[in-house]
Amino acid sequence: MEPSLPLFPLTTALVPGLVLPLHIFEPRYRLMVEELLDKPEDEREFGIIGVRERRTHSAGTDAGPESHDDFYPVGVTAVVRQAERREDGRYDIVTIGARRFQVDDIDRSAPLLRASVTYLPEPDVDATDPRVQTLVTAAVEAFENYRAILGGRLDEDRTDDEQVPTDPAVLSYLITAALVIDSATRQELLASPDAINRLRIGIRILRSESALISTLGAVPALDLLNSTPSEN
Repeated sequence: MEPSLPLFPLTTALVPGLVLPLHIFEPRYRLMVEELLDKPEDEREFGIIGVRERRTHSAGTDAGPESHDDFYPVGVTAVVRQAERREDGRYDIVTIGARRFQVDDIDRSAPLLRASVTYLPEPDVDATDPRVQTLVTAAVEAFENYRAILGGRLDEDRTDDEQVPTDPAVLSYLITAALVIDSATRQELLASPDAINRLRIGIRILRSESALISTLGAVPALDLLNSTPSEN
């Protein structure tokens, strides 16, 4: 039987290892949190799924996504690490991205969407392979250059001792999370079959964005730099 996950649609993607705070106020998601808190800590998992941008500005409706095409096909599970219930029944929770999954089918019979999913493997990468090391070095250089250019445009201070991870998978997801890009491009990275492909795509985007920022002297929309907890 395919695993079934409660779904929490967002306009931005979660990536494995990323901490995501959420403010929960809708009744269906309050119930979801209550159900999760009744489970053992390692089973408090739900699915974050991206909503396609073209669907988020539909005129005359606030009913939410209505078809399978409204969602990106690959999401990431969020594991609840902390939960605080307010007096009015709302929750403030802290989650961390865990496993990637592909949506196979969505059950819309209840207010809380649930999906049959297939969990996507994260293939092992030999970090000692010279070709992998060359790719990691290029990715680190491109990422550090991107951060330096972006930080300068935002007048942000960075310390010289910040270390960029060199583990291929960790680095690939860090780049996926940190890039200031549209949701479709981030989804392309998230859906990559392995860290090697993710790093290759990430390097291309990092270099392109760095050149664009340097040339235009401006940065794109900064939605991912907003640390305000997301609301449902």
